[in-house]
Amino acid sequence: MEPSSNRRRLYQVWKGSNRFACGGRLIFGPDVGSIFLSMILITGPLIALCCQVITKITKTDASGQTNLSGNHILGLPVLIVTVLLGIADLTFLLLTSSRDPGIVPRNSRPPEAEEVFDAASASTEWVNAASPHLRLPRTKDVIVNGYTVKVKYCDTCLLYRPPRTSHCSICNNCVQKFDHHCPWVGQCIGLRNYRFFYMFISTSTFLCFYVFILSWLNIIKERSNYHNSILKSMSGEVLSLILIVYTFIAVWFVGGLTVFHTYLMSTNQTTYENFRYRYDKKENPYNKGVLRNVREVFFSKMPPSLNNFRSWVTEEMPEIVPITPHTAAAINNVATKEKLDLELGYKGGIAPNIPHIPTILQGLDYSAIENNLNLKEREMDQPEPFVFSSTPPRDNLESHESDEGYRKEQQSVSFHVEVEEKAAPALPHQNHAMQ
Repeated sequence: MEPSSNRRRLYQVWKGSNRFACGGRLIFGPDVGSIFLSMILITGPLIALCCQVITKITKTDASGQTNLSGNHILGLPVLIVTVLLGIADLTFLLLTSSRDPGIVPRNSRPPEAEEVFDAASASTEWVNAASPHLRLPRTKDVIVNGYTVKVKYCDTCLLYRPPRTSHCSICNNCVQKFDHHCPWVGQCIGLRNYRFFYMFISTSTFLCFYVFILSWLNIIKERSNYHNSILKSMSGEVLSLILIVYTFIAVWFVGGLTVFHTYLMSTNQTTYENFRYRYDKKENPYNKGVLRNVREVFFSKMPPSLNNFRSWVTEEMPEIVPITPHTAAAINNVATKEKLDLELGYKGGIAPNIPHIPTILQGLDYSAIENNLNLKEREMDQPEPFVFSSTPPRDNLESHESDEGYRKEQQSVSFHVEVEEKAAPALPHQNHAMQ
């Protein structure tokens, strides 16, 4: 069945900053380009070591025959192990970078206040979600292993984050058991790719030690060809010397990262929790003991993804209309009579004499627009008031005094005219009495 024109795959309308490949089967972070730099840093020294091994095992002796007896440290077994370790390291890198780390699906609208409000656990801080009429507590309490844990409301995803979930500002997603966003793999590290990330950094650390030790052994082994001098052997085996320096620098980064994450894994913490909550100074509600913590990372069942990025969804195309005073007034009139639904519009429908308002505009507050319009109309009807300085000039004072005298003269004249009008009806009566 051919999908309609307004239906698209979920990954095509995804609101996060992720990048997808293979029709939504692979998901990367927005900085996926850094994965190629990581590949070069891994494969570069390994290719150099393999070339050195091949040179050693194919080296011809004095009789002109190829020496394949393996008298060198860098023999055929070293070549095989190096290739296998390199493939394993790159595989863990791709598994970390190309899978869903545990993204929590977004809500299309905020939760109802009745669903989340609990007077015993609601915070005093409120959030205005999509509508100022809907008030939700910023945090609420949940019980985890007998401990009370606060979960926060995410304004971007319109949901209360599950425990150990945090919003990644780079990928713009809420991620389960969020550890950190790793720029070297171009992906968030979370619930569904943490074990692969740990295997990646630990394998990289092992490769550093592996290349470092083999390079030193090669220099020591070749010392006999340089009059038993280490310095001359180092100058003769330049490639081994470069690999020693390179791996010595690299091991401080990946080795330190491996040690740190070994500690986090044994205590069942994430990098975010370690820096944010400092569980070394208070009780960790997720710590189950070293063995159970390690088993949870490596031997527990991988939870399925909460998103089917290849599923078909209907893409809503909102109607964009200009906001006019009549439109704003119509919205305000309806909002005062009927309850506003953020997704379905007005309950009971809209009166025929009121223009249709698109759904995207029904959650907005137009009271400020109406007040501004009314204020501008009142300002246009009223004349501009005169503004006098605190010390007016002499001419203005004389003009002001003349205006005051003119007003007093006019009041006097109007008073005399009014008195004469009141006295006028009594004149005929007086004349009649005189007669």
